Amino acid sequence: MAEKLIVISGTKEEQYVSLLAQLRSLLEGETDLIANLANVSAVLKDAFDFFWVGFYLVKEDELVLGPFQGTLACTRIKKGKGVCGIAWQEATTQLVADVDAFPGHIACSSLSRSEIVIPLLRGNEVWGVLDIDSDKLGFFDKTDQCFLEKLCNDILSKLCQK
Repeated sequence: MAEKLIVISGTKEEQYVSLLAQLRSLLEGETDLIANLANVSAVLKDAFDFFWVGFYLVKEDELVLGPFQGTLACTRIKKGKGVCGIAWQEATTQLVADVDAFPGHIACSSLSRSEIVIPLLRGNEVWGVLDIDSDKLGFFDKTDQCFLEKLCNDILSKLCQK
């Protein structure tokens, strides 16, 4: 695929379907994990105008900041701490309508209002998380969860099997 993103108008579901097809094409043949994660971050940020999109990668006993798009970010997160740390610990998606109501939320930016974090799995082992923030309350829903999990489980998990 050429390095050109086509963002369609339509429902959120239609936008995700279009983007997932483009991402599959973009990532096909590229073996560098960091390059691929960087492009995924850029595509998601551009397509949905999310406040912050990025990856944290498991390094020993911490999540360490990886490729991202957005404002300055927290560099390291402990297992079980904040939304990302809980997603890592529980190996489950965390869909948070109001980050201020989430016990132990780590505020990398006070402008972040809602968040979704999807664990990246290799088998049953979490090797990282996709973290997306919005500056709007209640921004993420089950459609986001469904398609972002599909992105992480169907597309990104294959990157770590090579």
